[in-house]
Amino acid sequence: MPECRAVGEPELSAIDQEFLAGEHGEGARLAAQLVVALGKIYGARDLVPVSSVQVAGVSYRNLGEAGLDFLRNWSEAGARVRVPTMLNPAGMDLAAWQEHGIPEEFALRQREVIEAYQRFGVTLSCTCTPYLIGACPRYGDHLAWSESSAVAFANSILGARSNREGGPSALAAAILGKTARYGLHLDEARRATHVIDVTCPVREPADFGALGYLVGRIAGDGVPVLRLHAGPEALGHLQDPVSSPWLPHLKSLSAAVAASGAVGLCHIEGVTPEARRVPDLIAPDRSEAVIDSLRPAYEALNSHGDYVDLVSLGCPHASLAELERIGRLLRDRRVKVELWITASRATLAEAERRGLVEPLLAAGARIMADTCVVVMPVAGRGFRVLATDSAKMAIYAPSHCGLSTRFGPLEACIEAAVTGRWPGWP
Repeated sequence: MPECRAVGEPELSAIDQEFLAGEHGEGARLAAQLVVALGKIYGARDLVPVSSVQVAGVSYRNLGEAGLDFLRNWSEAGARVRVPTMLNPAGMDLAAWQEHGIPEEFALRQREVIEAYQRFGVTLSCTCTPYLIGACPRYGDHLAWSESSAVAFANSILGARSNREGGPSALAAAILGKTARYGLHLDEARRATHVIDVTCPVREPADFGALGYLVGRIAGDGVPVLRLHAGPEALGHLQDPVSSPWLPHLKSLSAAVAASGAVGLCHIEGVTPEARRVPDLIAPDRSEAVIDSLRPAYEALNSHGDYVDLVSLGCPHASLAELERIGRLLRDRRVKVELWITASRATLAEAERRGLVEPLLAAGARIMADTCVVVMPVAGRGFRVLATDSAKMAIYAPSHCGLSTRFGPLEACIEAAVTGRWPGWP
């Protein structure tokens, strides 16, 4: 006879039960308990193997001493990850923290966080764009990723499947090799709950960020499908998003919908994988909305005045093409205020090999790996107004860093870096 299970209990394989019984060690038992508990809460029928995991909760600024103690104790219980597992950005450039003004006490604690993750066997990627450094999931892959922008990109643009995991639940999935099958792992949860007609032009990466801000406000934690009536026609021929010239636009959109709302999946009609393949994509009881102007987003994400004393680029982490474009805009120019450019260490290594880093340094920019302004200890360093081409950064900087923001296209940000003034845009 088939084994009976209680209503609300996920069906567990023999190996799942071994983990839960502690046969693979205490650390692994704790991981199994956490994954199974989530399965019970969300009514998962079973656990699904994951092809990769990405863990947030890396910056000591976010974790604090309690989070560090939790990680340290768990890692010392002997658990190891069973699938490829990457880290989100830390609170500093791990190699050059002194050059960037990070306090020594913070650096010491951040190092302890990294050492705890090393004991688990996690790859120290420290990036919010794992899909740019070789961890690019395939259509239909199940994941357990934490970083909200990466989750939205993987679900929406690549057609993979991941819920927006918390740091501990992602790490537990990495140790078990599985996550609970609920939410965006299920076909029915991926159907569009909101149909949004976008009738205004959407061209620049910043426009896509502004659009994402508005979509997130409309959809909340739902699943929107966008109809771009005046968007770039070339998007309809998208083949490989990661190597596409539209990558910055799609990164910006994914980051903003996740930051403005809690959107983990955003379809684009005729563009994204499921929007092209799934016949009954739209739920019968969907809501409908129209976005006829991006101005409300630009107005919401811009403070008043033209003063700027910090410019941040690379949120989400910059690609090689974006670094090259920044270098072209900075050619024969010198920054007047702090310009911070963040990218993964792997991307920066390749950029240096291609000669893309030297022009940025020659212009006076700071290049940082492993980190992001939002998770760095920026408060108390005297900055007042941050300019950025990232809607996500503009959303988070006031609350996370205590900074006013100016948000607009890359060209405006470069002009602000060179002059210390926002160039009257929008």
